[in-house]
Amino acid sequence: MQSPADWPVLAVSVVGAILVVEIVRRLLIRARRRSALAGHLVEHCTWPAFAVAAVVAANFVFGPGMFGMTPQERDLSSAVERGLGLVTIASVTWLIVQASYALTDVVLERLVRVEGERNRRARRIMTQIALVRRIAAATIIVVAVGAMLFSFPQVRALGAGLLASAGIAGAVVGIAAQPTIGNALAGLQLAFSDALRLDDVVVVDNEWGRIEELTLTYVVVRLWDERRLVLPVSYFTQNPFENWTRHGSRVVAVVFLRVDWSVPVEKLREELYTFIQTNPLWDQKDWTLQVTDILPNGLVELRALMSAADSPSAWDLKCDVREHLVRYVRENFPEALPRFRVEAPETRAGVPWTAQLGAELDPGQAVSQSGFPDPKPPTQQL
Repeated sequence: MQSPADWPVLAVSVVGAILVVEIVRRLLIRARRRSALAGHLVEHCTWPAFAVAAVVAANFVFGPGMFGMTPQERDLSSAVERGLGLVTIASVTWLIVQASYALTDVVLERLVRVEGERNRRARRIMTQIALVRRIAAATIIVVAVGAMLFSFPQVRALGAGLLASAGIAGAVVGIAAQPTIGNALAGLQLAFSDALRLDDVVVVDNEWGRIEELTLTYVVVRLWDERRLVLPVSYFTQNPFENWTRHGSRVVAVVFLRVDWSVPVEKLREELYTFIQTNPLWDQKDWTLQVTDILPNGLVELRALMSAADSPSAWDLKCDVREHLVRYVRENFPEALPRFRVEAPETRAGVPWTAQLGAELDPGQAVSQSGFPDPKPPTQQL
């Protein structure tokens, strides 16, 4: 039976357990140059391991008689023993969750470095791992909280009484938590249907951005101007959105020019091909320049298409091509710049406007070269 004299033994046991964890930590630090897992274990599990070592050692040594043998002291010892049990459950849960994150971080770190055609599959696996480990962590925490609550006899008795009404309680909770459960199921649907992945390029509500974070309840879209658009997961299952990297990261850039009819399309097409050949953003695959429309205002619409490896490269390539074509047309074919034509009456009737207007005026009223009657000279006063 333990006595107050066992306090030094308790202190030595706790310190010894902490020293053992520190030795293991130093060994892992030395090994992380050769093993990525060792580095992630040190990063995630150092403090949880210290807590588990200290609490487990205290649990093994601590006994009912540590504070004394009187009834009050024994009650205090029982309360401390129960508190140590709760702290043990909490610290072990903390260690398990952090160890699972360390193990999955090894896989995620390798997937981040994957490029090229395999990048799409890598991002899909990253999204699924991120969601699964969040679900696993939430499940472990719920189980730990339940274990902590059921360590109290009063709670166990209450739980036995509530089992009879579990059906009604489950229905009420299900109705109240319907939006949350729907979001969670929507998150799993997005992750495992490959409809949305981390780092996907999307257009949502006319906003262009990348998927920065995908959880069971919300999605964070990092917009092109560094703003963050936070949307519920259910938004992506109930509303249409554009995913530019669904089957690959390659994107076709589009540039429109509205010019006059006198524009030399063939020379512009040759100039476009010459320019994109020297531009490193073009992926050397697709390009074209076509007349796509005649606008109601009388201008000709030209559309230039160029492919790029990803959406940021496509955006920069579009800007480069647009600037170059505008400068090329302005410097070499200024007559092809946008002009708006006006049809005059003489063009329509084939009769000089000044002659037609002069016939309708009084014989004494002259007509100027501009086609408008000259004002009568003022009458001289004698």
